[in-house]
Amino acid sequence: MGVLARILIVHVGETLVRVPPFRQETIFEILIEWKKLLLHYIPAIYSVTLIFLFIKYVVDYNRIREKDLTLDKEKAEGELKTLKAQLNPHFLFNTLNNIYTLSLVNSPKTPVSIGKLSEILDHILYKCNGKFVLLSSEIKLLEDYIDLEKLRYDERLQVSFKTNIETDAEIPPLILLSLVENAFKHGAGEDSGSPQIDISITNKNSLFTFEASNTISKHYQGGNKEAIGLANIKKQLDLIYQDQYSLNIDRNKNIFTVTLHINQNSI
Repeated sequence: MGVLARILIVHVGETLVRVPPFRQETIFEILIEWKKLLLHYIPAIYSVTLIFLFIKYVVDYNRIREKDLTLDKEKAEGELKTLKAQLNPHFLFNTLNNIYTLSLVNSPKTPVSIGKLSEILDHILYKCNGKFVLLSSEIKLLEDYIDLEKLRYDERLQVSFKTNIETDAEIPPLILLSLVENAFKHGAGEDSGSPQIDISITNKNSLFTFEASNTISKHYQGGNKEAIGLANIKKQLDLIYQDQYSLNIDRNKNIFTVTLHINQNSI
């Protein structure tokens, strides 16, 4: 390539711009002047090649990176949809069982239960399609759910639900519902005495805090379903917040507590 470039310059290019008479190097002289070829022509030729190769590398790298980002986003969205699909049927199954129990005894509370379930379904079907929902909307969902569970357990269940919301925020849908449902299922559902559930939600200075504690029977042993449910919640939080949240689970004698902290500035 260096020889060819030199021949073209000397025997073609120079004939077009130089005024005769002038001496031209022979092809043999060009071939033996390897130092000139090595120091001037070869670097010039391959520098252009390297520039084009570098441009191609950058373009290909960006294309591959954009493709990887798109695939990662689609994978994350697919996993989130899968996790939501795991949560919704589980919740509906438990709620329908509650209403079925009331209907067996022709309880007058059955229509109220159906009304609450209708409001909950409206929230799940039409307000949980995005990545985030308003915290105020999720609190209303929890209130409906708690009211529905109170109808099932009557007076033997004690529930405390406190909120301290400085400003409304956006959170992933159904996360709080799953944690509250877990407290009812493994607390009130397994305790035949007088179970107690305490729930608090705080959102101040961009720090969101959720805490749910429930009493548990001294004979209760947590099973795989409880672990799977909490693992699914943690996986969903990992996809959205990465390391900008903490989910702590504590079991102390007859109290089971789940505490969730989210840094709202990470959204």
